Amino acid sequence: TALIFASGKVVVTGAKGEDEAKQAARKYARIIQKLDFPVKFADFKVQNMVGSADVKFPIRLEGLSFTHGHYSSYEPELFPGLIYRMKRPKVVLLIFVSGKVVLTGAKHRDEIYEAFENIYPTLREFAKKKE
Repeated sequence: TALIFASGKVVVTGAKGEDEAKQAARKYARIIQKLDFPVKFADFKVQNMVGSADVKFPIRLEGLSFTHGHYSSYEPELFPGLIYRMKRPKVVLLIFVSGKVVLTGAKHRDEIYEAFENIYPTLREFAKKKE
């Protein structure tokens, strides 16, 4: 999917990787050229990457929010996940009681992996104990 703006900028969404996004952007440029618009493919860059993971154990979001209040926001009556704003790398994580985690805001794939590696020990610390 692509969003095409009057400024000439094109935003590609839904690609599974950087190469796929670049290929899609090139295809959209060709389509626009065929419509007789003067188009050149330039300045391709990744603005936002999204990753997801499942740690396979439930997480105590209240405890995590209390201990990491400076980085996190948890208001279950508004949104079921804890929003964790990591400083380095600059990535936002949505953490759910189920153990599912969504990581967003990365500019490079390795930032997604680094953010997950950074948060994983904390998630283990706040794993719900089996009764």
